[in-house]
Amino acid sequence: MTDYDYDLFVVGAGSGGVRAARVAAELGATVAIGETDRMGGTCVNVGCIPKKLFVYGSHFAYDLDDARGYGWSTQPTFDWLTLKENKDREIVRLNGIYENLLARAGVEILRGRVRLLDAHRIEIAGVQRSAERILIATGGKAIVPDIPGREHALTSDAVFSLEALPRQMMVVGAGYVALELGSMCCALGVDVTVVHRGEEILRGFDHDLRCHLHAELEAKGMRILLETQVTELRKKGSAFEAELDSGDVLETDFPLFAVGREPNVEGLGLQELGVELGQRGGIVVDENYSSSVPSIHAVGDVIDHIQLTPVAVAEGMHFAHHFYGEGEHRIDYLSIPTAVFCQPELATVGLTEKEAWHRCQDVRVYKSVFTPLKLALSERKEQTIVKLVVDASDDRVLGCHMAGHGAAEIIQGLAVAIKAGATKAQFDATIGIHPTAAEEFVTLRS
Repeated sequence: MTDYDYDLFVVGAGSGGVRAARVAAELGATVAIGETDRMGGTCVNVGCIPKKLFVYGSHFAYDLDDARGYGWSTQPTFDWLTLKENKDREIVRLNGIYENLLARAGVEILRGRVRLLDAHRIEIAGVQRSAERILIATGGKAIVPDIPGREHALTSDAVFSLEALPRQMMVVGAGYVALELGSMCCALGVDVTVVHRGEEILRGFDHDLRCHLHAELEAKGMRILLETQVTELRKKGSAFEAELDSGDVLETDFPLFAVGREPNVEGLGLQELGVELGQRGGIVVDENYSSSVPSIHAVGDVIDHIQLTPVAVAEGMHFAHHFYGEGEHRIDYLSIPTAVFCQPELATVGLTEKEAWHRCQDVRVYKSVFTPLKLALSERKEQTIVKLVVDASDDRVLGCHMAGHGAAEIIQGLAVAIKAGATKAQFDATIGIHPTAAEEFVTLRS
């Protein structure tokens, strides 16, 4: 039997890599992890966590406005640097927690860029190590289109290190990141224009919710240009000019490109080893996250499947238990809940109405649009939409969708019902909590 330095070497200390390394070590494997940057990967450092903290901070702009209708006299002031510095301290705290979790599990942490030398050997910081298995968990990186002036383009990473908010922000793209950061800045007084090449925002989500959210974002002051592309980006003094394919020119202080992310595989040496990569560069894996080279595995965004932190964590768990434990942690990719933390918040689980019609002979749709009670005494007129998609043949609820305050918290609970195969009759038989927005899901009758 060949001797290796480790049973498992994990490349990348993001959500998926840390979970796989920690669980494998707890199951008795000798494990090391290599990382070039801070612990926690994109999610902790320049993704989910700092983004949500910024969203919380920006939402007070609306909460304080609503407060006047409830008798509160407010004279608020906002200091961006206070929010940023408090966010930075929290991220440092989380970095330490991740490092301590690995250390307590017995995982050796190595710092430096990793390159694979062969199916069992890696080099990190000039030192070679060997492992029976190598797990790639290097995540993804932001895409910047190949246009003239692309060197001026900024990505979402830049938002988290801003020393001051810009006056005018252009956001190219209309997915999770674009709308979350755009609506956050809009709430804080930034003039935000979204430029999107598609026919509507949030491709892949339910059509009714896409249109509803579009209207609500514009009502808050965000400008949205559809079926439009940036063809060139030029520096103009301390600001920039973006030339659009319509011939118009958009002036901006902060040209943010959030058009998607691609697998972070550059420099790993995978192609030289014969590791199969997909069309967009993601590592192709089987159901147990093994690549075309049996000793090399991958989980998370680097496999370019579903780019969500809880999915990467679940994949890391499955990998660790499959190879070092006794149980399996199969993932049901069809019932994964997700949320877009823009304002208003959007969340969903299961099939969209369009997807349901592709899979079922007959579909019933239940929908309600209403003003939540919290805004009854406010001058703000934001509306909430809830929607259920039901298979008419067996009454099973296939999809739950919501845009409005608290959508993510509500849909997380309903995701359990979807996973359990709940029917519309069971929703109807459930007593609602009144008055709440959530009760609308169990009172939909038409």
